Amino acid sequence: MKVLVGLSGGVDSSVTACLLKSQGHEVIGATMSIWDKDTHFKGNALADSCFSPHEEQDIEAARALCQKIDIPYYVLDCSSRYKQMVLENFKHEYKAGRTPNPCVMCNSYIKFNALPEQAAAQGIEFDKFATGHYAQVMFDEKRNRYVIKRGADQTKDQSYFLYRLNQEQLSHILMPLGALTKKRVRELAHEFGLDVSDKPDSQDFYTGDINDILQNEPQIGNFVTRDGRVLGQHQGIWHYTVGQRRGMGIAAERPLYVLGFNKEKNEVIVGFEEECERSGLIAADICGEAALLSEPLECVAKIRSSQQPTPVRVIPLPDGKLEVRFYAKQKAIAPGQSVVFYEKEGSSAEILIGGGIIESNM
Repeated sequence: MKVLVGLSGGVDSSVTACLLKSQGHEVIGATMSIWDKDTHFKGNALADSCFSPHEEQDIEAARALCQKIDIPYYVLDCSSRYKQMVLENFKHEYKAGRTPNPCVMCNSYIKFNALPEQAAAQGIEFDKFATGHYAQVMFDEKRNRYVIKRGADQTKDQSYFLYRLNQEQLSHILMPLGALTKKRVRELAHEFGLDVSDKPDSQDFYTGDINDILQNEPQIGNFVTRDGRVLGQHQGIWHYTVGQRRGMGIAAERPLYVLGFNKEKNEVIVGFEEECERSGLIAADICGEAALLSEPLECVAKIRSSQQPTPVRVIPLPDGKLEVRFYAKQKAIAPGQSVVFYEKEGSSAEILIGGGIIESNM
């Protein structure tokens, strides 16, 4: 089978390519270039972020791997699509007082869409597209559809970021690392003799100043309590996210947290830790099986990738949105982030059943 492997220059995608070749597949390496060469950011973005002016270092690492294991290698320019689908959404959401998740959008529109499309457009023939994600894709006979399962290494599970992938995309995807632990992947990298075996994982979407991307002029506004007391001033609501504790410079008897925003008044609403807790949320733009719900469902959910799934009751609303009720209050439910649902199997949660964008918390 001909397999196109998305290479980032890191250990996970490198081991994916080596594993597939060792299994007898005809492997082709490809890296998506997303950095706009005309971009001139003021910040000092580090090379260990996904969106970085130093992406050429990752390209060289991926090219060296392909030379080592003797497979073809291509660099595919996805920068214009990335700017349109990921960066513009990022700007729009932050300016609206919401906290977007660019990795979710990148997976849906760029990594599993624009990249294989660009490869096909250049005449590269392949049967499947593979990545180094820690998640598992399989066809569920009972459901008669493809599903995503959590990665075996739940400390590295990346299924949260993949909930927007559709059936067409899933039918062409391989994720060979889904059944492995990170420790085993690094062991395999040593066994394959890879230079990247000890390379640290990418840490974030972008490690520079967020205003590099937003390019907003300062908009002076107030920090206020829920009852309207002014505690200080800020330079723009986009510098903050719900649940944030640091970076406000406000003296108080206890640490203050961001509770939300009043965009019309350009206010950041702050309060104490217990005020961050919420019992529910409303989600919109629903994807996957969750979009087909016609009656309430008991399942488990995550509102951030690092969180363990927690029990919820999901209630479909007439307008296509979902009301999500948590059995235990949750901190920092941030509008703009994603809520992702999993089917509960006994004491564990394995199969992803969809998700949506958090519109508001309750």
